Amino acid sequence: MRSSGPSGTPPTSLGARVTTPSTRTSTSRRTRSRRRATAVALAAGAALLVAGLGAAPVGAAPPGPPGAAPAALSPGAYLDLVRAADAPEAKRATARELGLGAKEALEVRSVVKNNNGDVHVRYERTYAGLPVIGGDLVVHRKKDGTTKRVTRATDAGIAVNTDAPAAHRPARAAAKGSTEPRKVVWAGGEQPVLAWQRVVGGTQPDGTPNRLHQLTDARTGEKLLEYQGVHKGTGHSMYSGEVKLGTTADKGRRYSLVDAARGGARTHDMNNGQSGQGTLLTSRRDVWGDGTPGNRETAAVDAHHGAAVTWDYFRDVHGRQGIRGDGEAALTRVHYGNNYSNAFWSDGCFCMTYGDGAGNAKPLTSVDVAAHEMVHGLTSATAGLIYAGESGGLNEATSDIFAAAVEFHVDSPVDRADYHVGELIDIRGDGKPLRYMDQPSRDGRSLDYWRPGAGNVGVHYSSGIGNHFFYLLAEGSGKKEINGVSYDSPTYDGSELAGIGIDKAAAIWFKALTEQMTSTTDYQDARRATVTAAGDLYGADSAEVRAVAAAWTAVNVTG
Repeated sequence: MRSSGPSGTPPTSLGARVTTPSTRTSTSRRTRSRRRATAVALAAGAALLVAGLGAAPVGAAPPGPPGAAPAALSPGAYLDLVRAADAPEAKRATARELGLGAKEALEVRSVVKNNNGDVHVRYERTYAGLPVIGGDLVVHRKKDGTTKRVTRATDAGIAVNTDAPAAHRPARAAAKGSTEPRKVVWAGGEQPVLAWQRVVGGTQPDGTPNRLHQLTDARTGEKLLEYQGVHKGTGHSMYSGEVKLGTTADKGRRYSLVDAARGGARTHDMNNGQSGQGTLLTSRRDVWGDGTPGNRETAAVDAHHGAAVTWDYFRDVHGRQGIRGDGEAALTRVHYGNNYSNAFWSDGCFCMTYGDGAGNAKPLTSVDVAAHEMVHGLTSATAGLIYAGESGGLNEATSDIFAAAVEFHVDSPVDRADYHVGELIDIRGDGKPLRYMDQPSRDGRSLDYWRPGAGNVGVHYSSGIGNHFFYLLAEGSGKKEINGVSYDSPTYDGSELAGIGIDKAAAIWFKALTEQMTSTTDYQDARRATVTAAGDLYGADSAEVRAVAAAWTAVNVTG
């Protein structure tokens, strides 16, 4: 939920490339107007869409092929897939198939299996033992093991001298938690270069922990990239009324906020501190909170509930057991700092953290905020969208998109589902939502449509493009009322769109995120990724594919 983007001006021409296994180029990165996908299936789908951008309603299309949907895997089955893909000989064989250089190696990051047996393996790369930032790729294989296509963050071949001049080695930052600089290969620019990466620790001005990643050219000292690594029983909650909680009792009948049914999810009280894990919340009674911020258990109830319903959504709808698919839950921390008006996700602690708001009276623990933060962890475990430029905007949009999807799945009579973000926490003190998905510019800063330089406006504002696309895909354009909330969604090209529903829209985005997007995906790449996902789910000539294309065109992201 972090309300300020990373400092610095990162590259905005980052994007994914789709190739067949035999297609490998070391040419410089294509410009936006010349970007193209070379996989036959994707090229055919894109060609089909050129004539399909009209305003015809989608209607009740028949359900798509169930085989293309992600399979529901137990944690054990998921880890078996990871181990098989990560076997040394399997990785070497894949590297040979892809035509990687002798100094390049692959490391498995995650695996997705579809009901039809297709498997999508996401890899990180190393070069001469150095991590390659922006060099990740996804290999898409059929049930019989043959490769369908490969999605790459970059097509550029790597050939760099790994000896770094001492003159441009940055010093370790003095702030607590900073790391020693390490050599990496930065593959997100025109050509891969040797770089230094350091992480600056400490605390940001608003009290949020700092994990500022800085990449500099090892030859010249020039800044290449800078991004922030911290993404911002029965219980009586503040925002969701009375809710059921997963708790654990010890032999002495003392209860704790540990949810054994959801990966051992734990909720801790930070006791207004800003470091460590805090203390596990316990009680002699299995009744928690009283619905007011004055009771310290209330914020914990909301946060614990938010983590539970988000877990349930991804398990029940997308077949995913936890953020990483391995059945392990993230830690939830409440009562962070004093008067801290924010919430954040951190890979460092694998945790969601919530402040209590102004006057410690408005905890940032509503369901949509909890889902938003937890989904940052999902994005980190899958596409790994770099938190800067257009990829950072897509990272934020992904959290907003699934926050809405979780709300509609929960269908609470107290916290009604909507396409607003943070409408209950009143973070600005004006009674208005933090963001609007139907018309993002209503917040005064977010973008409704893509424009040149969109990646330079800050990740929470460039996210408006993705949020607007998703709303148009799910609900269509124009004025309407949903769950008693009024919306009025415009389009860049004046088109009138009918939505396909939030369930289909979310299924398409989830499949695109987990199978197609890479760390450097930009908005044009996201269009290709969602077109591919919709085609896999519903057929290349389906109304859903046409709807995806039309919604992107309506936010000025064209094919």
